[in-house]
Amino acid sequence: MSKYNVVVIGSGPGGYIAAIRCSQLGMKVAIIEKYPVLGGTCTNVGCIPSKALLDSSEHYHNAEMVFSTHGINVKGLSLDFGKMVERKSSVVKQNNDGLTFLMKKNKIDMYTGTGSFINKNKIAVTDSKNEKQEIETEKVIIATGSKPTNLPFIKLDKKRIITSTEALSLTEVPQHLVIIGGGIIGVELGSVYQRLGSKVTVVEFLDKIVPSMDEEISKEMLRILRKDGMEFILSHKVTGATVKGKEVTVTAENKNGEKVEIKGDYCLVAVGRVPYTTGLTLENAGLKTDEKGRIPVNEKLETPVAGIYALGDVIRGAMLAHKAEEEGVFIAETMAGQKPHINYNMIPGVAYTWPEAASVGATEQELKEKGTAYKTGKFPFRALGRARASGDLDGFVKILAAKETDEILGVHIIGARAADMIIEGVVAMEYRASAEDIARMSHPHPTYTEAFKEACLAATENRPLSM
Repeated sequence: MSKYNVVVIGSGPGGYIAAIRCSQLGMKVAIIEKYPVLGGTCTNVGCIPSKALLDSSEHYHNAEMVFSTHGINVKGLSLDFGKMVERKSSVVKQNNDGLTFLMKKNKIDMYTGTGSFINKNKIAVTDSKNEKQEIETEKVIIATGSKPTNLPFIKLDKKRIITSTEALSLTEVPQHLVIIGGGIIGVELGSVYQRLGSKVTVVEFLDKIVPSMDEEISKEMLRILRKDGMEFILSHKVTGATVKGKEVTVTAENKNGEKVEIKGDYCLVAVGRVPYTTGLTLENAGLKTDEKGRIPVNEKLETPVAGIYALGDVIRGAMLAHKAEEEGVFIAETMAGQKPHINYNMIPGVAYTWPEAASVGATEQELKEKGTAYKTGKFPFRALGRARASGDLDGFVKILAAKETDEILGVHIIGARAADMIIEGVVAMEYRASAEDIARMSHPHPTYTEAFKEACLAATENRPLSM
């Protein structure tokens, strides 16, 4: 029986990062992955393929709608959707191959199959042929991630009524895609197909979209996506979804009981994700999940059973790949006797629509609920030279700072390159910078990041220089 210092179950961003860091710190490591390729949801059916399609659809949209304004005339434009999906798959494979290389480089043993506990120190790996092997370990890291959830009254056939997994591998562009759920997954995938020519209708239970973000970001995104042609039916509870031939019918009603019926050829159910622990036989190790299916952990991310740790989507907190990565490093370094730290308030969230939206720190509504005295600085992209040059005029940067100390408490951006710009907010907040600190730093001109400086100026003295 092979023996290890650490066995990692799951090879998503949290799992493979944890395995690499453990190996770097001198531990003998094995990683177990249920599927034939490494990378988990993020690499295979989440972050990477969705961004590949988002970028491809943006190129097509620009060629069709925007190039002419730059004096670029495109004749005979056509869409080869099969080629687009093929490219997406190629991007995924490159990432898969890269992860396999990293495992070999770091001398990490790879096992393909479902990992399950025999006891706290013995793991069984069952492959697709139902053949088992056992490995022994001092410690275990559970990094099995999450899966799409569903509404109990909707039957997913994964052909016409689909999850985000199937939405990334369709063989045709939907004529009318009905999306249940206006969260980040819903609006991102809706953006892909709207730009490729689909009619997209989003049905959302709440009165806003992307509810995890600052309310002003939510309102601005709704305005922009509606302007681009997406349809939103807010404050409606979905009551059913049925398939007849190639037609899907989604029914919903508002708070007054008034019913609506939406017909399309595909329905994407994007109502969130749930922790995935199927097949782990946690009870054999003395573990059980909480009421939300999560594995309880303490401040060291250790479960109630000593030596067993868990991270990422399977524990509390936001379901974000970069959160899981930070936790993977944290656990490895904790095991090695170091004293790492994670500031969960500094983990940014991003919606990869176009324009992108990104946030870090407190939202304005959270500050109000806590009774925190704050001030606000905003700067619109429309007033930015770089944005006018590129034509990306929608959006703004919003800074929330403490009223008395001027310390930055939250950063919220919607606009071109927001996903990359948000790191300036993360760094500023990690070092407890004031809005004035950022306002007095030279930002290159002309760039999108000048909007960040201008918003800080607005928060500091209400005097943006470019307005």
